[in-house]
Amino acid sequence: MNAFQVSKPGFFTTVQDLGRYGYLRYGVPISGAMDTFSLIAANLLVENNSNDACLETTLIGPELRTLANTQIAITGGASPKINGQQVPMWQTLTLQEGDVISFGKMEKGCRTYISIGGGINTPIVLGSRSTYVRGGFGGINGRQLKMGDVIEGSRTLLLQVAHKMPDKLVPQFATKIKAHVILGPQADMFTEKGIDTFLSSQYKVTIEADRMGYRLEGPLIDHKAKADIVSDALLPGAIQVPKDGKPIVIMRDAQTTGGYSKIAVVITSDISMLGQAKPNDIIQFSEISVKEAHEKLKEHYRLLNNLSGMLIKCE
Repeated sequence: MNAFQVSKPGFFTTVQDLGRYGYLRYGVPISGAMDTFSLIAANLLVENNSNDACLETTLIGPELRTLANTQIAITGGASPKINGQQVPMWQTLTLQEGDVISFGKMEKGCRTYISIGGGINTPIVLGSRSTYVRGGFGGINGRQLKMGDVIEGSRTLLLQVAHKMPDKLVPQFATKIKAHVILGPQADMFTEKGIDTFLSSQYKVTIEADRMGYRLEGPLIDHKAKADIVSDALLPGAIQVPKDGKPIVIMRDAQTTGGYSKIAVVITSDISMLGQAKPNDIIQFSEISVKEAHEKLKEHYRLLNNLSGMLIKCE
């Protein structure tokens, strides 16, 4: 089923699901949604599987013309409109053929997720529909959306019951973000002053920020000696510090290995929050123990596993 035609592609809009796992040893990044919570929520609001593909928009959303009666949900940070009228987020929306979806200025947050009932139908590449633009595969021909693209959906029957996310579960995106970290794996390569600086300072996201990673600006972090290591594995959330002393937060499209020392790793449950950071937002890092991180991870998965049952049914 042809669901939408792209009238305007937005700044950087791609097809994403929860990612491409099992191929890091071949140099293939995980990719997937920068904000996994918002993607999962968008899917559950239209009764999709959690891992179904959605559109991920960045800063400036697209304009989409509806080609068939369908249902969507919009999550993340955005100001969506249908036919020029403001519509609510974090709930099921029913569209008629000919309706136009557009977006206003994004005040807080950086990314928005648009689910379609039944999921977006693009080819599965290495177990995922996620777009990896640098590799040129996944999504729609391995690239971001362009004008004239047609988005295919899978479901033709509309849900009889709409859903809404409880207000208490809707993330409140901020321009100042506190991210919990575990020190290491190369924390011993930094001076005590360097680690204190890292944990006590605020860092600004620079314009060199994309799905691959964020370069941060702030007080310089001291190494004991050299900054380079023999290249080893990189995963989303790792924080590298090259010899210039400026940290880099690794995100979903990052290369699979790297040769800069890593001072810390952002815990899994905070990575979605970082996925909503935009240039000039402020990040402050806070150390927690491995035990505390495990508890937060359990809470995170407990929420995701029970999220479907926590949605409010709309009359």
